[in-house]
Amino acid sequence: MKQTPLLLAFLALASAAPAYAQGKVKVKTKGGVTAPAKTKIKDDKAAPATQPVAEDWSVKYADLVNAERLRKHLGVLASDEYEGRETGMKGQHMAAAYVAEQFKNAGLTGPVTTGTDPYLQQFNVEQVSWADGASLKVGKTSYAWLTDFYGTGDSPFATETTVTPVFVGYGIEQPGYSDYAGLDVAGKDLLIMQGEPTGDGGKALLSADGSPSKWGNDRTKVQLATQKGARSVFFVSFNPTSNFAKQTARLAPYISRPSVAMMSEGQKPSRVPTFAISPAVGLALLGTKDAAMQTYLAKINSTKQPVKSDFKVKPMQIKAERKRTPLGTENALGFIEGTDKKEDIIVISAHHDHLGIQDGKVFNGADDDGSGTSAIVSMAEAFAQAKKEGHGPRRSLLFLSVTGEEKGLFGSEYYSKHPIFPLAQTEADLNVDMIGRTDVEHEGKPDYVYVIGSDKLASELKVILEAENKQYSNLDLDYRFDDPADPNRFYYRSDHYNFAVNKVPVAFFFNGVHADYHKETDEISKIEFPKMEKRAKLVFHLAWELANRDGRIVVDSNKP
Repeated sequence: MKQTPLLLAFLALASAAPAYAQGKVKVKTKGGVTAPAKTKIKDDKAAPATQPVAEDWSVKYADLVNAERLRKHLGVLASDEYEGRETGMKGQHMAAAYVAEQFKNAGLTGPVTTGTDPYLQQFNVEQVSWADGASLKVGKTSYAWLTDFYGTGDSPFATETTVTPVFVGYGIEQPGYSDYAGLDVAGKDLLIMQGEPTGDGGKALLSADGSPSKWGNDRTKVQLATQKGARSVFFVSFNPTSNFAKQTARLAPYISRPSVAMMSEGQKPSRVPTFAISPAVGLALLGTKDAAMQTYLAKINSTKQPVKSDFKVKPMQIKAERKRTPLGTENALGFIEGTDKKEDIIVISAHHDHLGIQDGKVFNGADDDGSGTSAIVSMAEAFAQAKKEGHGPRRSLLFLSVTGEEKGLFGSEYYSKHPIFPLAQTEADLNVDMIGRTDVEHEGKPDYVYVIGSDKLASELKVILEAENKQYSNLDLDYRFDDPADPNRFYYRSDHYNFAVNKVPVAFFFNGVHADYHKETDEISKIEFPKMEKRAKLVFHLAWELANRDGRIVVDSNKP
């Protein structure tokens, strides 16, 4: 005879009957409600009365989040018909419509009061591309786009503009070394060398152990230039081992391809526009030759200090126009209203977009993030069934399938700025992004899931998660990516982050990257559905507990 959870609970209760009879044992029901089991015993011969143990309904409904349902939804979302689900494109619209339809069919409410569909939060992003006719000229010499220079991001040079950049060496600023000393670069265009000072064997001179410092990354320099209010940055490398022509040829298809950006809504860009120029353009701007430049670099390396140069920067004329076209996109939302604590909202999120079609190849994104989208749809169906049968959540649940994650977390950013329910009422976001595979670190090891950010804002969230995992899932919870020094910075790279910056506690569930990450080979045939089911069920149990417990989790932490 199969021992069901109810039968096991009954047997355990029967064995503990004397304690219950004395009122010493409390029954804990799912959701954190406790009640003493009291009874009166008239004499020694009377059998002790017992209070029935409430059934753990979460087990019944978690069973609806199973491999069969996950495979059904993923088989649709990760099919070639959906054309890789690129933001604003046909396949992404199809994915949003599919998720919305599943929410509606399951009985969830569409909470959106604007637009044409209550299950879709519609908004515009921008399709951005470089216009024809980009040009750059120093003196009488003209230089060609995608041969001698190219741009990334925005551009302030829609029409031909004369620019005399400020040369700031390596663009480094830290204690004991500053290329910006005595310079006010607000509103200026900067010429910055790539890389950092190096010694023998190419060892970095500004780090304690010779390993590359953060200044070897252009992104760090762009962040600093942005903070200082620069208008634009021109990067150049004078390293003899650099090959600008090869680098440009490799990047040209991506630079030429239209990109997607958020509408600015009157806000300043988050980063200064950047351009890359060839060594020939850089030397022409500085009015020098390569031999003199190598002497200058050697002097920096020997002194480990910025060196004032004698270069006299020349003006250039540049035109690089960005064309912007509004592009419609949408988040898909399904809502289950709670009972006595319905004003509190638990969000369960994933992203339904991926990388589209590139070079004729469909990037189906079965794991990224077809797996997460399929999981939250299956969880929504399970919670909706629970409500139909009289076991709905005390708190309200919002299932949020967002667009534009791959382009820069656009869908969750839009929701955080235009929330359907106030963020002050949003108790937590449980984000599911890639839960269908195994990374190299865990091959041949017990079932696991990475959990990121669970105690960065609310310490209790991690405690509750671990209790739910111990009771139901027994997965290895790997927290390594919570380390602020982790170079992957995964905490900042999925949709939970737009909740976290608004002080909403988050937990991000993730299987790690693998050989098919962001490749056309991320296909459903490689999904490990038993593992995916276990991870999805853990998120379901956590959501059930958060939605039904007495107390609301408290924001009591501020970890980096």
